[in-house]
Amino acid sequence: MKIHKAKKSLGQNFLKSEPALKAIINAGEIKSDDVILEIGPGKGALTKKLLEHAGTVIAIEKDRELFALLQEKFAEEIKNKKLILIQEDILEIKTQSLFERTLGRSDGDGQRKFSTENFRGESKKTLRLYKIIANIPYNITGAILKKFLTEENQPEKMVLMVQHEVAKRIVARDGSESILSISVKAYGDPKIVMKVPARYFSPAPKVDSAIIAINNISRKNFNSTQEEEKFWEIVKTGFAHKRKKLSGNLKSLIKLTDEKWKNIRAEELKLSDWLELSKN
Repeated sequence: MKIHKAKKSLGQNFLKSEPALKAIINAGEIKSDDVILEIGPGKGALTKKLLEHAGTVIAIEKDRELFALLQEKFAEEIKNKKLILIQEDILEIKTQSLFERTLGRSDGDGQRKFSTENFRGESKKTLRLYKIIANIPYNITGAILKKFLTEENQPEKMVLMVQHEVAKRIVARDGSESILSISVKAYGDPKIVMKVPARYFSPAPKVDSAIIAINNISRKNFNSTQEEEKFWEIVKTGFAHKRKKLSGNLKSLIKLTDEKWKNIRAEELKLSDWLELSKN
């Protein structure tokens, strides 16, 4: 099998730690009928573990050489349709169409699904239940979080390897909130599972990493599309000028009459505060 050299341009750092792999699997709470979406499987160390526990693994690999390596390594699992391997850019894939072309449209195919209504209750749609479990390329962490937390067919859980500093920003509280932490908490409950030292990767990155789990992913905080859009408009505007007080940043959008908003900055607000503001 050809030795693959990691490509810096694609943010490739291959995980080689058994304890870290075990921690990812445990955090995923994987059941035998789960559909797992893996982003950037690399050389397949995590893929192998996922295949031992899940019903179906859909692995999306952008790198042509790694895709060929994975085809060879998991030929039997691909043949048995336990592993569905796709060479594409994850940021260009629409999840619902991905599931339709890989797992089929019918409800009788043995895969778990759920029905959902749009915010106005006008129509029902059958969506896939799935989890994202991945050692993702760090240079697209923000894009991956935004894509999957906000799209119609959200995962029920995400377990990701990210930079340690990014993980700390996501779970930050008490006056240290950021647009990243609010963005994640609006849709799920994030927690750091384990810090992973740089030496556990090949090649070793310049920074330590962490496994982060985002549980209970949903849109429970929003009653309508309009409410969700207003929330994001207010959050983005509120964080636009970090040194300014919130009242100054938001004066073009809403009138803050309550004294509690007068002398406060965006990073001091909790998720519940932003939700309250978006309902004004």
